[in-house]
Amino acid sequence: MILVNGNVTDSVLATDRGLAYGDGLFETIAVRESGVLLWDLHWRRLQSGCDQLKIDCPEQSLILQEIQQLLKYAEMQQRQRYVVKIIITRGAGGRGYRPDPNLPATRILMLNNWPDYPDDYFTHGVDCRICDTRMSSQPALAGIKHLNRLEHVLARMEWSEPHIAEGIMLDVQENVIEGTMSNIFFVTPAGEIETPSMEYCGVEGVQRENVIRIAQDGNIPVRSSVIGKQSLGHYSEAFLTNSLIGIWPIRSIDGDAFEPGRVTRQLQQALTS
Repeated sequence: MILVNGNVTDSVLATDRGLAYGDGLFETIAVRESGVLLWDLHWRRLQSGCDQLKIDCPEQSLILQEIQQLLKYAEMQQRQRYVVKIIITRGAGGRGYRPDPNLPATRILMLNNWPDYPDDYFTHGVDCRICDTRMSSQPALAGIKHLNRLEHVLARMEWSEPHIAEGIMLDVQENVIEGTMSNIFFVTPAGEIETPSMEYCGVEGVQRENVIRIAQDGNIPVRSSVIGKQSLGHYSEAFLTNSLIGIWPIRSIDGDAFEPGRVTRQLQQALTS
């Protein structure tokens, strides 16, 4: 089921700036029988991203009302887990990069099936590869989940091996930034957590923020750092996060091997308790 500005349809205007320029943002939200997960974090990031791009953000009450409309449809389909995606664009306007400041934003909400990830990814971990596609530096867009995902599309096209669950993306300075669909964390032999800095590029995922909070509440040191490709062998554990997968331990990144260790397991348990 798809809602566009509150109407059941799968069509948007051809002049929409989200289509023409990728001028907008999106959120991918896990929904279970217990309700919408991490909503406060998703909403805060959506608001922040709209502010950063100077897009008129719809009212939270309106978005929640439309999410409930999707959930009623999901109940009729007897689904227990599903995904809600929210897309906000600047709206439909004429050609040219300069937008009309009076454009009403376009909002698109869609209900999707839960991805069929193997349970083994959560328990035994995943194998990853380093992508050839590099991420460009743009502080004005760093952190937000904007619609310009071509770097990630190109990176995800690089492999088809079924045993590779995720690709790790670097910037042009060969520093680790994130996965194609996830954030990444590393654990030192001393039990301290490091996650790549998002100062110049990358998406500050809501699960990333949630895991950082959980780690801090558990008195696990965590910091944002510049992590070079050549330093991966210095870490004992590594794991991936996003709103749908929660935490996946990493077994390997190309030639570097990791163990799903104590810190990773502690965070997994805290996340699911």
